[in-house]
Amino acid sequence: MLHIYNTLSREIEPFKPLSQAGVKVYYCGPTVYNYVHIGNLRAFLFEDFLVRTLRFLGYKVQTTMNITDIDDKTIRDSRKAGEALIPFTQKFTASFSEDLQALGIVPADTIVPISTLIDDMVVMIQGLLDKGFAYLADDGSIYYRISKFKTYGELAHLDMSGMKSGVRIDNDEYAKDAAADFALWKAYSEESDGDNRWDAEFSIWGATVKVPGRPGWHIECSACNLRHFGPQIDIHMGGIDLVFPHHQNEIAQSEAFTGKQFSKYWMHCGHLLVEGKKMAKSANNFHTLRDICAKYPDISPKLVARALRLMVLTTNYRENFNFTFSTLEAGLKTLESFDAILDRIRNAPKSEGKVRKDVREFAQMAMLDFVEYLEDDLNTPEALARVHECINDMNRVMDSTELFTGEIHAITELLKSFDSVLGLFDFSRLTEVELPEEIRNLVERRDSAKASKDFALADVVRSELEAAGYAVTDTKGGTKVQKKQG
Repeated sequence: MLHIYNTLSREIEPFKPLSQAGVKVYYCGPTVYNYVHIGNLRAFLFEDFLVRTLRFLGYKVQTTMNITDIDDKTIRDSRKAGEALIPFTQKFTASFSEDLQALGIVPADTIVPISTLIDDMVVMIQGLLDKGFAYLADDGSIYYRISKFKTYGELAHLDMSGMKSGVRIDNDEYAKDAAADFALWKAYSEESDGDNRWDAEFSIWGATVKVPGRPGWHIECSACNLRHFGPQIDIHMGGIDLVFPHHQNEIAQSEAFTGKQFSKYWMHCGHLLVEGKKMAKSANNFHTLRDICAKYPDISPKLVARALRLMVLTTNYRENFNFTFSTLEAGLKTLESFDAILDRIRNAPKSEGKVRKDVREFAQMAMLDFVEYLEDDLNTPEALARVHECINDMNRVMDSTELFTGEIHAITELLKSFDSVLGLFDFSRLTEVELPEEIRNLVERRDSAKASKDFALADVVRSELEAAGYAVTDTKGGTKVQKKQG
């Protein structure tokens, strides 16, 4: 049975979905004012592993993610660029999608720009006004009254005893533990907002009041969930930095509006460090996926992205993840062993026969262990270690005996099952590719040299093949080559 750590209870709990019909999973998308950095991508990788695990374990999962295209940063930077807000944010939304694809992250079933949810947010804010959880302030903005929500601070474990009543914050983000009334709808300011304004109307004390402005950051996710999932979801995910204020404020808004528990489980991944330090532009250690790929011009971006994905798997999701270039390069080496086992499977001699008992038991035990680690709060480091062990065992078996076609198929399917969660293997390597004539000639020349025991010439030809970008493998059937990715 799957067990996961719930930030709300601070305990590892058995996972029991709200309904057998399907698991509703929501995760906060990016604020699209620039390229996302590797800290953002660490969170999206964690979320991908969880959703893949749920589906691997047989759960029917529905996923939704927002795109924050209206907030302080998107408005600020679009105005600096001299571009309209939505076209500006659409460019970075597209680049975000490219990063997800490069990293093998399965996109959410529903992806929602919050600019399409203005009416939904207005309805929620009106409901909060009607219930006394919101008020129109003298600065023209509408704020959430946190003193009205008795369990405010529970997710973030805030001490509310020293809270000053009536303190308001209109920034979308603010300092940790600065508990205060927060903006649901921000009054329009020509100086900071420019052309970005929405003319909303609210009923306040029986009168219709026009409040030109825009939504605050926190209300968007509450409205997105209500639109696409209804009042309750199973799992809400994100980085640990979102616990307060964002996720805490989501709870306050959603539960005050619906009267129901918003999310049963809250899951958060740890921070990302670079070479042991907090990532920051001022520290000259701020990286996007594009930056990292550019540092390795002789290696395909696809392979570099696979290595980053592998790195993230080696750290427990709740721990801080320390990115180093030496670890990334070690990941590139590890992926060579992943590619090599697929090359070996492709090149293995094919002979008919049933799956032998020891091979069947080996595959079954490997799968049982893999599932056990995943069910232990998404223990990807141990699950990955079991896959490494499995690959080593496969190589030993193939060293000592010739596998039957059925056994090769069973091993391939085992790796594909692992990869439905890991997303690390390149199964295109199992497909035979027609080699250029000059490469075929070199392969034949090398096989001829080996047959005549001219090993010096065989080594020279190997070097020529590798210089041409091909990995060389010696098999009982002769020299086998595979085009390198990088």
